[in-house]
Amino acid sequence: MGRPPLTAWVATALQRFSESTLEYLADLDQAPDPTVRKDAFATDIFSAYDILFHHWLQSREAKLRLAVVEALGPMSHLLPSEKLEEQLPKLLPGVLGLYKKHAETVHVSRSLGQILEAAASVGSRTLDVQLDSLLAALHAQICVPVESSSPLVMSNQKEVLRCFTVLACCSPDRLLAFLLPKLDTSNERTRVGTLQVVRHIINSAAAQMEVKQPFILSSMKLPLLDNNSKVKRAVVQVISAMAHHGYLEQPGGEAMIEYIVQQCALPPEAEPQKLGANSEALAADSVRAISVSTLYLVSTTVDRMGDVLWPYLFEFLVPVRFTGALTPLCRSLVHLAQKRQEAGAHALLIQYNGNVTLPSPYAMATRLLAVSSSPYLGDGRGAASLRLLSVLHRDIHPMLGQRWATAIPLLLEHLDGYTEETLSRKEWEEKLLMFLRDTLAVVSDNTWICQLSLEMCKQLPSYNGTPLEKNFLYKCIGTTLGAASSKEVVRKHLQELLETARYQEESEREGLACCFGICASSHLDDTLAQLEDFVKSDVFRKSAGIFNIFKDRSENEVEKVKSALILCYGHVAARAPRELLLARVESDIFRNMSQCFSTKVLGIKVETKDLGLRLCLAQSVCMASQAVRSSSHGSSFQLLRKPELVAQMMEFIKAEPSDSLRTPMRKKAMLACTYLASLEPALEGQAQADLIHSCLHSIMAVLPEPEGVDGHQEPLYLDTMQALKDLLTSLLQRNMTPQGLQVMVEHLSPWIKSPRGHERVRALGLSACLLQHFLKHLHISALVPFHNLGLLLGLFSPRCADLWPATRQEAVSCVYSLLYLQLGYEGFSRDYQDDVVEQLLTLKDGLEHPDPAILFHTCHSVAQIIGKRLPPDQLISLLLTLFEGLGDPDQNCSRAATVIVNCLLKERGHVLLEKVPEIVSVLRSKLQETHGEHVLQAAQHSVYVLAARHHAAVVSSLLGSPLPFDRSRLSASAAVTSPGPSLSAFLCPRSLALLTPGPPDCRPLGQRKGHTCTLWRALAVEPGLATQVLGLLLEKMSGDVPFKESRAFLLSSAPDRVATLLPLAATCALYEVASAPASGPAVLELYPQLFAALLLRVSCTVGVQLPRNLQAKERKSASSGLASRSLEPCSSAVDALQAVLLRGGNDDVVQRMELEGGWQLLRTSAGHEEGVTRLASAMAKFAGPRLPLMMKALFATQSSVYEMQRVSSTAFLAELLSSNTANDLMLLESLLDNLLARQKDTCARVRRLALRGLANVASGSPDKVRGWPALWGPVRGRETAELQPVRRPRCVWHPQVRAHGPQLLTAMIGGLDDGDDPHSLVALEAMVGLARLLDLVEAWDLRSVLLHVAIRIRPFFDSEKVEFRSASIRLFGHLNKACQGECEDVFLEQLVGGLAPLLLHLQDPQPPVAAACRFALRMCGPNLECEELAAIFQKHLQEGRGLHFGEFLNTTCKHLMHHFPDLLGRLLSTSLFYFKSSWEDIRAAAPMLTGFLALHVEAERRPQVDLEQLLAALQLLLKDPAPAVRVKAAETLGRLVKFA
Repeated sequence: MGRPPLTAWVATALQRFSESTLEYLADLDQAPDPTVRKDAFATDIFSAYDILFHHWLQSREAKLRLAVVEALGPMSHLLPSEKLEEQLPKLLPGVLGLYKKHAETVHVSRSLGQILEAAASVGSRTLDVQLDSLLAALHAQICVPVESSSPLVMSNQKEVLRCFTVLACCSPDRLLAFLLPKLDTSNERTRVGTLQVVRHIINSAAAQMEVKQPFILSSMKLPLLDNNSKVKRAVVQVISAMAHHGYLEQPGGEAMIEYIVQQCALPPEAEPQKLGANSEALAADSVRAISVSTLYLVSTTVDRMGDVLWPYLFEFLVPVRFTGALTPLCRSLVHLAQKRQEAGAHALLIQYNGNVTLPSPYAMATRLLAVSSSPYLGDGRGAASLRLLSVLHRDIHPMLGQRWATAIPLLLEHLDGYTEETLSRKEWEEKLLMFLRDTLAVVSDNTWICQLSLEMCKQLPSYNGTPLEKNFLYKCIGTTLGAASSKEVVRKHLQELLETARYQEESEREGLACCFGICASSHLDDTLAQLEDFVKSDVFRKSAGIFNIFKDRSENEVEKVKSALILCYGHVAARAPRELLLARVESDIFRNMSQCFSTKVLGIKVETKDLGLRLCLAQSVCMASQAVRSSSHGSSFQLLRKPELVAQMMEFIKAEPSDSLRTPMRKKAMLACTYLASLEPALEGQAQADLIHSCLHSIMAVLPEPEGVDGHQEPLYLDTMQALKDLLTSLLQRNMTPQGLQVMVEHLSPWIKSPRGHERVRALGLSACLLQHFLKHLHISALVPFHNLGLLLGLFSPRCADLWPATRQEAVSCVYSLLYLQLGYEGFSRDYQDDVVEQLLTLKDGLEHPDPAILFHTCHSVAQIIGKRLPPDQLISLLLTLFEGLGDPDQNCSRAATVIVNCLLKERGHVLLEKVPEIVSVLRSKLQETHGEHVLQAAQHSVYVLAARHHAAVVSSLLGSPLPFDRSRLSASAAVTSPGPSLSAFLCPRSLALLTPGPPDCRPLGQRKGHTCTLWRALAVEPGLATQVLGLLLEKMSGDVPFKESRAFLLSSAPDRVATLLPLAATCALYEVASAPASGPAVLELYPQLFAALLLRVSCTVGVQLPRNLQAKERKSASSGLASRSLEPCSSAVDALQAVLLRGGNDDVVQRMELEGGWQLLRTSAGHEEGVTRLASAMAKFAGPRLPLMMKALFATQSSVYEMQRVSSTAFLAELLSSNTANDLMLLESLLDNLLARQKDTCARVRRLALRGLANVASGSPDKVRGWPALWGPVRGRETAELQPVRRPRCVWHPQVRAHGPQLLTAMIGGLDDGDDPHSLVALEAMVGLARLLDLVEAWDLRSVLLHVAIRIRPFFDSEKVEFRSASIRLFGHLNKACQGECEDVFLEQLVGGLAPLLLHLQDPQPPVAAACRFALRMCGPNLECEELAAIFQKHLQEGRGLHFGEFLNTTCKHLMHHFPDLLGRLLSTSLFYFKSSWEDIRAAAPMLTGFLALHVEAERRPQVDLEQLLAALQLLLKDPAPAVRVKAAETLGRLVKFA
């Protein structure tokens, strides 16, 4: 900021001079020079004023203007009166104009106030002229919102109010005429600003405003109705000012007081957040706070207000709308009353004098007592109300002074000792009711008591919005009626209460019931009679009459009425004198309860769905039963309705949702059953069992609620659990015998074994509670055995390793109690401490840690303690129970059972020799019931021990298990688990090996073992045992027929093949054993036998069905999603084969088969051969060294009676010849001999596969082949191989193969001539194989069969099957190639005869056929001895090159007619034959060939053409349905023009 100009300094100096002068003159008596006068400076000041006002004030410098206006204020006091009067018409507008030029107006307002004071001091008339503009400007300034953060704005408003004070003194009438109409505006700022001015002038111009009081009071009507918080605050401040200046003593002042009380009654709200700079909101709480403060200050500090407020404030005590103001009202009234007591100590404080608006003493007593029940509400209105009652004791009743002087201070002292959070409401209400009873006893006036009860009933509706206070008032009514001696009044009030109660409100129903109960303590018969009258009354019957399914609202209303009545009966029973209760409880109380609860529609009992009604019945039954039990003759009282009531409570419990706890229904019903159970007669056995089951199921399954921040559980849950404990101990108390204890534990047993932790915790907690109760109340009169000790210990001891720490602690407590019970039954005293048993308590610390090692060590110690104190006759029952515990879903508990069993067997196993068969039987049955992985692992050790001695029996027994072998329902992650270091310390080495995972499981995820499968895997742990087991399984699998044939229907064409069970079971078992990582050595030892046997097993089960019973199981498993591996016979064998390969180390074979889809092909009839082929190829590549022994095993199966086994073995051996591995291992000779021998097999498939194997020699030993390189080789992958070009190196033929050359050719020629194959598939295989072998056969061996082969394959050129056409044409090309231009005449004849078909089949619709034709024509070219044709064929028919057929055919025909004119007739006749071809493209090509031949025929050869026959054929083609054929026929006719 820049420095202010020099003129501003001058103006500031003038300001300071003027202020100093005025200060000097104001205190002239104390001044050094009393002769100084104001006019001494007049001339100079006026001159300065003239410059400042007329020149400097007009400056554009804001700082200068502010300095000038600040100087003008004090300077105006020093101006001469006439000069000031002269300048005011210009000065005032000039100063007012500055409001618009400056944001900070405090300097302007201060100067204006000084100018107005100066003008007023000289009595200026100019103010009257300028008054309107002054008021408008000043009012605008006062209406600017005040912000606490802006002190300049607040200072400005103070200066503006100072201005209003000057104007109020000068012109009060015009000022009020301007201000008061502003109060009628709806604008908040205007109204608030105006109220501030009014309050200020009431205080600052009291003398001028005194005569205006009625006028000002009447103008406050509209502001009193404004709901704006700021306006309310301003109004309260105005009323406070009025109170100090006598306004409230005027007519209309009561409205102001009532307004203050209304604001005190506003609900207190939370302090708002800090308001923004532009926010004008004001919290309601601030209005209430200032109102409360105002009321108290006015009451205590303004003496003249005493007569105004007293007794007027009493009128606000009873009305409900002033409830929020009770505390300040009581405080003010107490202060006013104390002042009046000081004035007249013995006079009544309240003088009614006909004032009907004042509340009566009964009304005040009722009101103040009722609100005291919630003592901390409304800023502590309880204490305030009691203090007011104390000072009004003489006005309430003259006899209460002494009693209340003692009682009320005690109540106040009790309140001082608590807070709102710590005070027990029940205890406080009881103190207040005791205070009321004492009051009624002191008064002892029936008329006064009846009047008080009447007033209480009258005020009941006033508390509809405060249910707690209304509930207490009901109790007060009951207490008052109980003290009344007039029975008529009592019954009248009870009737009115029943008729007017708001039954929809739960608290009111409870309050009404309490009222009747308290009243019944003095008027039992009258209360019961009144209740029964109401039940029979028209009102109740009318409601019940409209109670039907179409009247939901009426039904609900009736249910609430019934709830209240039932609750009334309960409270009546609870409060009734015990000597009178037993005679009425059955006939009057329980009977009427049941009558109110049960509803009959058309004679049929209808169950209510109203929760409130059920809760009320349960609570009332509980209260009544408890009252009966507490009576002196309750133990012998026979409650005949007990079974009915218990059954009703059970229905309530069963109706609750089992997974959640949202209502106290269970708790109340179980408490009722607890009290009922203690009454006679005792419950029958089944009824008691049903009760226990229902109660347990309703609580144990409830899902746990999240714990609170402090870790505590929900109170409702804790209360409900305590109710259940009380019920169970109450039932146990009736039968304190081992059998009774066993019955209770049997009910808890399913929950103790529950897979859900929270259920186990609850069940163990209940068990511990029952055992402690049993031990505490144990009385042994004779030594009897504790016969179920083993069962109970077997149930609880595994829980010492539960996953939940709380369960572990409770389990040890149970074992501790059981062992002491055993000592008790052995005769030891109750206070006897056994050193061994006491060690259990020291083990509890180890159970707090989740470390499994510590847990299992603790379980081992527990087992040792049990073993030392367990009687011998209980050992077997303990072990059998522990075996049941192996199936526990908690793996820790299952392993703990294993640890305990091992420990007991070690410690005391010598007594169990005769029980071994029973133990094994129990294990088998247990494994059939459970599917847990940990259970199966726990059983492996026993199975291993048995199999080591009796492996044949164990294998036979396991094979007798029903199929499928319990395929796993476990996740992959649970397939193999390790016992870990925590359990290993307690297992023998062999058992530890069983439970410790080896290498990864070879089976797919999700196909892991079930319990029977795990037992099979246990047999693979030790290599010697595994070899014996695998040998037995091979015998079982191969020793029986693999299937049986049967006809499903009499008319079916072919029988169905159904698998036999024993080989199928052996296959599945072999899969399981081979899948075990430990079986590797045994599998390697028997690898050839296993491979051959399983391959043959696969082949003879393709297409074989399961037995019908297993089909049903398989469908059921598939539909339920439980089956992870198919039981289908072929798939089982394939899986077993995979497992053997993997376990034998041939993972790469399995992976190659998986990638090529070989395993899936093996399973299907159509793809089985190809699957075997791919398996052989993979084995030759990755498992070559194992082939000799495998071949030996397969050679032995070539004479199998099952055709599929011969097919599979032949396919496998045939494929081996395609690999050089067979030659490298010197297996070629034996393979060739075996396959050549297979040519005589009766099965065409075997013969075909044998030919394929013989042909594989062409690719199996390329480094041993002699002669030219083969240009063509097979591409496998289909039944008929398609020949594709393959580059082969030039090699030397192996002598062994060379020696078999003629035999190979003979075998192939024999295949061509195979007449036993109706589908010619053998011939097809022979053609494909011969094409592969031609390059390897010596020329002299080939020439003898060349013509025969050509003639034999010629019919296949036009076969309907593409593979036959392709193979035959390609073989024809190879035959031509083999001739190498040295073709004999007889074969040349075949070549010429095949030329036309080859040319036409270039247009074959099948690409393989067209490609074969290209190859064949290229090979035929050299043999035609025509270089031009050979060149054309080589040029146009290369693979992958596009072909213009018309151009090619035209050129070919031109050279044919030029070099071979004699072939015209044969070519034309052949082409005419193809006019009738079934293929459209060939029908179109045939006339093209005919036309081009005719086009290029020489003139002298034209007679060879049968033109008439040709035209007839072409005319038929013109009618062909194919447009392309008709076009080609027409073109050919055009080319025949030259014959015309």
